[in-house]
Parts: sequence; C-alpha cells; structure tokens
Amino acid sequence: LRWEPLCRQQLRHLQDGARIAARLPPRLEGRWVSTGECEVRPGPEFLTRSYLFYATRLFKAYQFYYWDPSCRDPSYTLLIKGKLRLRQASWITRGATEADYHLHKVGIVFHSQRAMREVASWINQTSVEGCRGFLPPGRTWAPGALYELLSAKTERDCTAALGFAMHELSLVRVEKHYQPLLRPGQSGSQLVEELYLGDIHTDWLERLHYRPTGYQRPMQSAVHHVHPCPACGIIYRADEHHPPILPARAQLPMQLSGSWVSTRCEVRPAVLFLTRYFVFHGNNHTWEGYYYHYSDPLCKQPTFTIYASGHYSQGIPSSKVRGGTELAFKVTQARVTPMDAVTVMMLNSSEPGSCGLTSSWSAGVEQDITATNGCLALGIKLPHTEYELFKTEQDTRDRSLLYIGERPTDGSSPDSPDKRPTSYQAPLVQCAGASEEFPSYVSLKYSGRKDANGKEALKPLPVAFLLFIAVLFLRWD
Repeated sequence: LRWEPLCRQQLRHLQDGARIAARLPPRLEGRWVSTGECEVRPGPEFLTRSYLFYATRLFKAYQFYYWDPSCRDPSYTLLIKGKLRLRQASWITRGATEADYHLHKVGIVFHSQRAMREVASWINQTSVEGCRGFLPPGRTWAPGALYELLSAKTERDCTAALGFAMHELSLVRVEKHYQPLLRPGQSGSQLVEELYLGDIHTDWLERLHYRPTGYQRPMQSAVHHVHPCPACGIIYRADEHHPPILPARAQLPMQLSGSWVSTRCEVRPAVLFLTRYFVFHGNNHTWEGYYYHYSDPLCKQPTFTIYASGHYSQGIPSSKVRGGTELAFKVTQARVTPMDAVTVMMLNSSEPGSCGLTSSWSAGVEQDITATNGCLALGIKLPHTEYELFKTEQDTRDRSLLYIGERPTDGSSPDSPDKRPTSYQAPLVQCAGASEEFPSYVSLKYSGRKDANGKEALKPLPVAFLLFIAVLFLRWD
C-alpha cells in the first residue's frame, strides 16, 4: 500500500532524532513562554505560562488562568517566586535532570469579581489553619490587588484549594534544534530552544504530591522560539496586572478523516517514549494506528511497535471541556512487533496464552495478538473500548492539528465514561487527506551491528534491566 510522502517524511524525521541537542545539566537562564496556544491541564484548567529563571537560581513565574479554552477571558493570575537547584540526571526519565525547588511567595490577582468570589470560596472551605476567612464574604473586587496565598516567612500556605503545586520544576529538560526559515526567498535556519517541565497528574487529588516522570507541553525560549508565533510577544509582555489575551482563532469542525502523525518524540510517565501514526476512515468510522515505542528521549532505539485497529462512534460536543469532542473508540484487533532483545525476552517469558503464541517471539517479526485477547505483559486487552476526548485546530503555519485525550497518569485506561480525559496529549499533524491509503506495515529498523555471519545483531541497551522492569507497567495509547 502507498505511503503519503509527507507522512513518511515526518516519521523519518522523528526517527532520525530530528537533529535535537539536549545538554545535561540544562541552561535555564532567561524567559520561557507558552508555545503560543492556550494550554489545557486536567480538570480542565485553561492557562498560559511565562517563567523567568535568573543566574542566581532564583525564579519568577506567572501562571495566567482563564475561563475559556481560547485563553481570551482571564480569571486570575498566580505570581510565583522561589529558588531552583538542579541536581543529577534522572535515573527514571532518560534525558531529564532532577531538581529541587523552594517557594518563597505565591500571590494571586483576580481579574473579575466572579473569579474573586469563586477562588475565595474554595480557600474558605479548606481546613488549613490560617486560611479559613481568606477573603471575607462580599469583599469587593479590587483590580490589580495582589493577595498572598503562600509565604515562606510566615509559613502560610493556602494554595492547596487551587490544586496548585510547582512539582513540574522537579523534572527539567531543554532541547535545541534548528527550524528552517519559512519566509519566501530565505535559506538557512534559526535556533529554537524548548523547556520541558514535569507533567501534571490527571487525577486532581494526586497532583499535590505527584513527582513527575513525564513532561507537559514544552515552553519556548522568548529569544529562540518557533516562527511565526503571534502569541509569544503577547505572553512575554504580560504580567500579573495585564494577563495575555491570545489572538482569536476560528473554531474548526471535527474532521478526523485522513492520516495524522506525531510532531515530536513524545514522552509519557513511567519511562515511555513513542511516536504515533493514525488514519481515520470517516466513511465507515474505522481507524488504524501504529504506536512506535522507544527506550530513549530522541526516539532512536526502538523497543516494540503496536498496530491496532477498530471503529469509533459519532462525536458529540464535550459538556466538560469546552472546545472538545467526546468519542468512544473500540479496539478489536492488534499486532505487536518486538524490536529489541529486552522486549523479546519479556514476551517469551509471559504466561502461556496471554500474549500471542507462547515462546515464539523474535526481534523484527510481527505477531497477531487478537486470538489471545491482547497481550497481558503490555497491558493490552481485546476487545476494548476507550472513552476519548478530541479536538482539531490549525497552527500558525495553517497545518491541521489533532489533539487526543491525555492518558491517565497511573497507567490505566479511560475505559469508562467517568475516566474520560479532561486534557490533551501533544498534537498530531495531518500529513495526508482522506483519500490516502494506510500502509500494511511500516517497518522500523532497530539500531544494530553486524554479527559474525554478517547479519544485523541486536545492540544491547545500557538500561536493559530497568527497561525490562519498566515495560511490565507500560500502557499503550
């Protein structure tokens, strides 16, 4: 079957590591801003961020919260000050640096009477000593007034009611790559720097003490960012008294038909790196997808590939996440291809009848797992229904983007309506229209070397044992 050239080109670009450099430990000094779009956190919460790190290890961070998914109607702003100390490379998340942080102050500025009344009611209902009566009922909103939520000096902390924590600062990664100049008649490229901070737990009750092992959407350097980015300057110039109002965007109808591919090597909690490739057939509501799993943050060392297919329901607008569409996905078939010695060993040692033919796995050879109702070792159950959240948007380069619901942080599946996501994963970019066909198989060559017979031998991984343990807990997307 025929590959659409852009899809093949995009996946090859990701598999080649996309010429990304990541220094350990990273350099954080300077201003970092949201990537020019409204961020959606579990809840849902809609926000933009602007973080400033000083050479003295001090930092000042703005989190701007909104009522709407377009980040045009501000609710309140948090002003966060503290100190950050980078530590050693993470033993859990390859390519990341662990860090310790200490908060000095957190203040809040309300942008309407409604916001003031709502947040005050949350805080007044808490049982935290010294926080009840945070703001007296009926207190009139004062534009620009800064109210103290946390102070290290007085040991007062009233942030828990907002679900606020800065544990994202405990896991840090900075990536550098070069973006081709897009203006007509120009050649060359420009530096882009992105800051990855720890992910936010999808369960509101867990986020206050969760220590990240994955990342949230990256922030960009205010100096070296992707172009064009109309919102970057708006966010850069904003402060607690002047929250950024993002440019209006047209609401796109949900049009899934076509092929979609990852825009970057994606990182999930529990040591999981992957790229994704999907096709949706709108005429009969069927879908197919490839999930390419890796052991490294540049997606260069394949571990296993999953092919899955099934059908999906008619979408309805989400009542919980404005701008989102709710769908149900049925997974009816799946195939697995182990790509390294660790995964082969794990699958061959799995319980008989729980994952394909017993002790028959070998590297680079695909096997159907439908007959065994999935693969217990990889957390795949068949048939299987997932309750999903989708949205489509256009980026500043007029590319169509597809956002699929964020996976539960605990590694479970959204297999009931109450577990439906309220936030999104990294977007996929459309690489082919509805008329293109899906490949029968998309091969990934594992990184290897020649053995004595001239055949390609598997290259042992330095984290083989850790991967063997970790893969037992992996959940595919």
